[in-house]
Amino acid sequence: MSSRSRSRASSAARITDERIGDLVSKLQALLPEARLRSNDRVPSARVLQETCSYIRSLHREVDDLSERLAELLAAADASTAQAAVIRGLLM
Repeated sequence: MSSRSRSRASSAARITDERIGDLVSKLQALLPEARLRSNDRVPSARVLQETCSYIRSLHREVDDLSERLAELLAAADASTAQAAVIRGLLM
């Protein structure tokens, strides 16, 4: 590889690293726990782990709420306005 090619490859890697750092910082700002320490330098791997954990917790919360709505719908009279609202939330 010529030095010019290496220079381009190095420059491309540096831009990619900078872009990744920027995206990780933005991702960190979206995490509830990360907002509390937004001035701290947190390793990218830690931010990604926290993101995965947060997404899993959101999935669990959605599942729990869907189950509760389904139970409410089953207990409600199907012709009421409340039942229509619950059905709309489940769709």
